[in-house]
Amino acid sequence: MMASTGLGPVMDSAFALSSPVRAAPRVFHDPSTATAIAAIPVQQLPSVSVSTNHSALEIACLTAPIGMMIVLSRKSRLSTSRRSARARSYLAKTVDLRHNLNRNAPTCRGVSTIDAAVPAVEAGADAEKEFKYKIDLQGIVRLCKSRGFVFQSGDVYGGYGGFFDYGPLGVELKNNIKKVWWRRMVHGRDNVVGLDSAIITTPKVHEASGHVDNFSDPMCDCKESQKRFRADQLMWARVVLEDGTDLGCVSAVEDGNTEKVLKKAAKKLMKGKEGTMKPLLIKDMTEATEEEISLIPSPATGKPGSLQTPRSFNLMFETKVGPYGDSTSVSYLRPETAQGIFVNFKNVATVMRLKVPFGIAQIGKAFRNEITPRQFLFRSREFEQLEIEYFIDPESDYKAIQEEWICEMWNFLTAIGLDERLMEREVHEGDKLAHYARACTDIIFRYPFGAQELLGVAARGEYDLQQHSKASGIQLEYQVMGEKRRFVPHVIEPSLGVDRLFLALLCSAYDEDEVSGEKREVLRLHPSIAPITVGIFPLLKKQEGQVEKAKGLASLLRQRGYNVFYDASGSIGRRYRRMDEVGTPFCCTIDFDTMEDDTVTVRSRDDPLTIKRMRRDELPAFLGEACALPM
Repeated sequence: MMASTGLGPVMDSAFALSSPVRAAPRVFHDPSTATAIAAIPVQQLPSVSVSTNHSALEIACLTAPIGMMIVLSRKSRLSTSRRSARARSYLAKTVDLRHNLNRNAPTCRGVSTIDAAVPAVEAGADAEKEFKYKIDLQGIVRLCKSRGFVFQSGDVYGGYGGFFDYGPLGVELKNNIKKVWWRRMVHGRDNVVGLDSAIITTPKVHEASGHVDNFSDPMCDCKESQKRFRADQLMWARVVLEDGTDLGCVSAVEDGNTEKVLKKAAKKLMKGKEGTMKPLLIKDMTEATEEEISLIPSPATGKPGSLQTPRSFNLMFETKVGPYGDSTSVSYLRPETAQGIFVNFKNVATVMRLKVPFGIAQIGKAFRNEITPRQFLFRSREFEQLEIEYFIDPESDYKAIQEEWICEMWNFLTAIGLDERLMEREVHEGDKLAHYARACTDIIFRYPFGAQELLGVAARGEYDLQQHSKASGIQLEYQVMGEKRRFVPHVIEPSLGVDRLFLALLCSAYDEDEVSGEKREVLRLHPSIAPITVGIFPLLKKQEGQVEKAKGLASLLRQRGYNVFYDASGSIGRRYRRMDEVGTPFCCTIDFDTMEDDTVTVRSRDDPLTIKRMRRDELPAFLGEACALPM
């Protein structure tokens, strides 16, 4: 049974089959390219998902008895669900299927049956390739500054650690990320509403939540260099030979190459020594004894004996409220947006007449006085959060609801352009769970500097509402309408950092084209979040008629809400490349034909060799479909 589609009877932009198809083989024809592909037998696949690629519909085919769905794009690349291990193993056995394409197939908008024998498939040629970065973190930092995405805060004074300013294109990309998240998570649901709580509130809120006493990281000081390190990110290992000889310790600040750095340092200790080294047992500084701490070298100096015993460091920024500078005026910049939602739970539930389950969403700034801000936007002291507190009945299956939100957040991330090959799940268990959490699963993203947490979905139980009820004396309970039953709801919390997602999208979107031996940078950002939607160019700036029509079209599109960049300088090819470098998905050129029939050329960033021609008044509808928010 095929899922209902949003592209008519032919196919949808995304659907999957979960059981074997028992019908005869069938093929879907692509009406835009008049292309067809024969059915290919697939062995025991539980599901294969389908996605569209660029401006053309992809080709889907259903196979016979034990087969499943396969998709082949115009460039003959298979698209499958990377979350399925079986899909991965199948892809490893596939080959180049270009010979199966019938480029001369007649245009067909329906479904036809294929009786011909299916050609045999050899192994290996078109297997899914591992994602390989073409840029490192330093390259991303350079790109962000040179293209106007992100600047170091206070740059003219040498910068200020852990703080960043978003430039003209950065603020557009960041706002688009927040817009598509809000549209999908709030406007796209009947039971989620929004909130914008204050950054500074009564310190009683943070005292009740436990942030004043417990919101801290272990800090380790180096006496000689005066540098500070997060103890749980300062990794070390003993270097011991197989005969038991102890050569000392090595250390490094955690990043994507920690193990490699420690092994390299261990080899230096091995220099001139005979014997075989035992495998390194890597730990962090919180696991070191007093005796071991004295033997661990500081990453700043390379000398042992200068690191101090780890101690707690509260991460909240303290401030003074009012004209008096005494202890009664102390408050804090919020370290998370969640507490503002919890203390407003009763207000929102009452005025909006919400029934459990329901959610309260918030986009807002948070501040943490990180010991060692690093890795560009990933760990900064001022950041923005996309957060939902989803309130559920304590008797409901919280694990099932948590799983639904994990899948929803995963789908959102892939819908706006993250490459699934860079994503995976990590389940927190035991002492890795926060004190308030019953369960937590992170979505991990593999940045150029290593795999790190991008998003978390936590089952927080009733901890927060109970804490605020006890401290305030106000019962933050839910009254079931028409019943005597009252309860304190439990909470599922999907939480995502805007800045981390911003960085992940740039990493995932960066690509390079090679033209005449010259490498050129391209950002393949999804059209719904691209900072500039379309570039508008007159072919010749000296042709007044072309300039007038181009400016008129730019004005029309701006009225429709699109961010348009008008450019009349340089060759048309150079203008295209400038737009590619900042992620603009479409470019529209007003040329001599426009003056005769009012049509324009539309060039796609991701399919530059295919130029479409359409009437000027058709362009808004085309952009509306291409840039539709992923719901």
